[in-house]
Amino acid sequence: MLAAALWLSMAVAEERVELVPYGDFEHWTVRYIAESRMLGGKTKVLYAPAETDTIVGNIPFVYGKNGNPWSCSNAYAKVVGIEKASGTTSPERRGDGWCARLDAKLDGVTVLKVVDLKVMVAGTLFTGATIEPVSQKGANDPYGVIAMGVPYTQHPVALMLDYKAIVEESNEITFAKAVARPKRSEGRDCAEIYVYLQHRWEDEDGHLYAHRVATAYERIWNSVPEWQNDHRIPFRWGDITTQANYQEYEGLNQHSFRGFNKEGKLVPIQEVGYGQEAPTHMIIMITSGRYEAFVGHEGNTLWVDNVRLVYDE
Repeated sequence: MLAAALWLSMAVAEERVELVPYGDFEHWTVRYIAESRMLGGKTKVLYAPAETDTIVGNIPFVYGKNGNPWSCSNAYAKVVGIEKASGTTSPERRGDGWCARLDAKLDGVTVLKVVDLKVMVAGTLFTGATIEPVSQKGANDPYGVIAMGVPYTQHPVALMLDYKAIVEESNEITFAKAVARPKRSEGRDCAEIYVYLQHRWEDEDGHLYAHRVATAYERIWNSVPEWQNDHRIPFRWGDITTQANYQEYEGLNQHSFRGFNKEGKLVPIQEVGYGQEAPTHMIIMITSGRYEAFVGHEGNTLWVDNVRLVYDE
């Protein structure tokens, strides 16, 4: 009887761990983008976690091919005829393989060698698709050109990944939106990793709504110099506002996310409450900065590898 009970206990505890497609970051597409002569005419290198490939030329990248759920903070922009490339996410060697490196940094734009503009960009990986080339609207509102999240219907118990981080203990953040000189303000930046499972639907007018079905969230406030392998962030199902350790930043509509409706238009996703339904979409966000676009602390870096989802068997 005792042996049978122990066997049963072990069976109940068994888990299934699945790699998110391309989440081992062993494969990248390398892109060579020639910036406009007005900006100096340099060729910039952008990376996308995707099939191993090389693309030469100012060609919009099509995200979501071959089951790849990832997009990132790297983007090719074309605003009023001026072409620009921005990159804060890149592959980096890890042993015999690769990982993803996410840098928070000031990206400079020099116009006609006279006007020097800066943009604060956090290195970010997320599930979804960036619509390139980024236009003037997207330059002002990066989430406005992103279809956030991918179809997903399963019930995981945790997100699992390997990570390390540099998070400077500074109480100063930078506002840099390429419209004036960067400004400094009081604030504490950090890296963060979160997952939203949503049940989405569309009304007859093409508006998108969602219930938040499950939430996994963690902020990294201090440097972690050594790799933390198999780090777990558990999912909390249902209304997290009634659960222990709830933080306001984990709540509904903290970001202006968008998605495609049935007509192919990119429209806001309004979270209207917490639900118990089966999920229809998953948003994974991994970023070296917690603030809105163009705000953060230069120098923070997050390395991630082997992004997985854990399921009870």
